[in-house]
Amino acid sequence: MSELEATVKLLDGMAFSATSASGHTMTLDAAADAGGTNRGPRPIELFLLGLGGCTGMDVISILRKMRQDVADYEVRLTAERAESHPKVFTAVVVEHVVRGRNVSPESVRRAVELSATRYCPASAMLSKAVRIQERYRVIDEEMGTETVGTLDSATVRGADR
Repeated sequence: MSELEATVKLLDGMAFSATSASGHTMTLDAAADAGGTNRGPRPIELFLLGLGGCTGMDVISILRKMRQDVADYEVRLTAERAESHPKVFTAVVVEHVVRGRNVSPESVRRAVELSATRYCPASAMLSKAVRIQERYRVIDEEMGTETVGTLDSATVRGADR
């Protein structure tokens, strides 16, 4: 079993310096109405960003191995949160938007499916607590077409949540 370490150190007010195992540092902070000065993202936002980065790196890597001509790729995430504390995520939508020339929608669907069901540890952990819906949009810049899809809920981990 491997370990991953991180350090979060109080700077002042509600601001913390967060350092990852790879040595990268960022500032976390609360909103002004919660005692912070809004100098960095909220910790809960990092969950969503982590999921987007994790699945994004998987999908683009898989698409490159499939020799897809991707010109632009974006992962758009939306999380619904509970009204009462601890205000956990109650649903997450992950939309993969892929632009390119002659990009196969089936290849994009498969890359998203592999990330969601096999490779992305952030998705694997989060899907144990909340339903994650995976969507994809393929925009063919040469043909001027757009294909959209949603993974079959039976395919994605945590679909019964």
